[in-house]
Amino acid sequence: MAYTAIADTGILLTDLLKKHLVPDVVKTPDQIGLLGPSDKSDCSVRVWLYDIRECGQLRSHTMISTDCGRQKFPPVYVDLFYMITARSDSDITCRAREEQYLLGKILQVLNDYAVIRLPEEDDPKEQKNVCSVSLLNLSVEEKMQIFSMPDTGYRTSLFYEVGPVPIASAKDRQVKRAVDLQFSLEEMEKK
Repeated sequence: MAYTAIADTGILLTDLLKKHLVPDVVKTPDQIGLLGPSDKSDCSVRVWLYDIRECGQLRSHTMISTDCGRQKFPPVYVDLFYMITARSDSDITCRAREEQYLLGKILQVLNDYAVIRLPEEDDPKEQKNVCSVSLLNLSVEEKMQIFSMPDTGYRTSLFYEVGPVPIASAKDRQVKRAVDLQFSLEEMEKK
């Protein structure tokens, strides 16, 4: 995956939600978006990337051969952390219930599709990179720290980790293959 992998993953996640929430739970696809909790919008479902961390156990220093004369530096793998918030503009008497319906449906969808495939950089129809979508069990205090926005009260939200997401290196190098091998019998006879 290219440097667009982070954005592509967010788009893939929102597209998955749009496919399964519209029109049953959310009226239109434009009510689901990549937004922060304090962004001004009438979106019903907000998917916010709040953290990116390197996936250390997949760190590699091994060069990747692209052809007989070039090697590419290894990709970096990252885990993406999302907060998903439901908002309803319904009457105050129905608002909490509708938001809980939304949260329940989102949980159902992301549980049913706990593995997503990212498109390949060279061929978007090819999907080799597999990412898991995992619900995080954070404490209320941890959630409130993430949600802490000025002039925005805390809303019950879902927190997910998606990864590993590969970000390919743009750096490569030219290499020369060994074409000649010489042995010296004199050195071998001395031993």
